[in-house]
Amino acid sequence: MTTVLIADDQPMQRFGFRMLLESQDDMTVVGEAGNGTEAIRLVDRHHPDVALMDIRMPGLDGIEATRRIIATGARTRVLIVTTFDLDEYAYDGLRAGASGFLVKDAQPEELLAGIRAVASGDAVVAPSLTRRLLDAYIHHLPASPTAEPHPEDPRLASLTEREREILTVIGQGWTNTEIAERLHLAESTVKTHVGRILAKTGARDRVQAVILAYDTQLVTPA
Repeated sequence: MTTVLIADDQPMQRFGFRMLLESQDDMTVVGEAGNGTEAIRLVDRHHPDVALMDIRMPGLDGIEATRRIIATGARTRVLIVTTFDLDEYAYDGLRAGASGFLVKDAQPEELLAGIRAVASGDAVVAPSLTRRLLDAYIHHLPASPTAEPHPEDPRLASLTEREREILTVIGQGWTNTEIAERLHLAESTVKTHVGRILAKTGARDRVQAVILAYDTQLVTPA
C-alpha cells in the first residue's frame, strides 16, 4: 500500500486528489496540508511514501517545504504538482530534492502512474518534460567559463566511461528503453548501470541524476 500526503492550499484540489487516490486499491491518503509548514509536520508524523506538493502555498511554500523534508533524511519522496507554464519555480523544486513533477491538468492515470513511479524510486515521470523544464530555467545554474564537464568533480570521478555516457543521456531525457535501443544494450544492463550511477554519485533518484548532469555540464541546454 502506497501512503500519500496531499499538500495544496486549495481545498477542492485536495478533495479531487483524495477521491482519485482512494479509488485505488494500492493507495491511501494519510493526511492533507494547506501549507508547507503543515506538510512538514504531517510528513514527520505519518512518514508517507509520497508527498504531493503544490508550489504556491501561503506561508512556507512547497519548495522550501520540500527542501526541509529532504534535509531531514525522511524516506518520503516529493512529487511536485505544478501548473508548469506559470510556476517558474518548478526547477527550484527539483533542485530542492523533489523526485519529479506533474502538471495539474495531467490525466488521472498520469498522476497515478507518477505516484507509483516515485514511490518505487523510478522518479522520472516524464523525461521529455523534465528536459524542457531544465532547459527553460537553466539560467539558475552558475555561469561557467567552459562547457566541458569538471573532471575533478567527486561525483563523477568514480564513474566508468560507460556510466558517464549513460548519465549524459539520462540528462538528455532518454528512457531506459531508449538507452538500450540506441546504445545496443540489454535493458536489464541499463538498469544495472543506472543503479550504479545513483549509488556512486549519491543521487537520490533519476531526476536528481538529471540535475547532476546539468550541474557538471555533461549536458548543456539545447
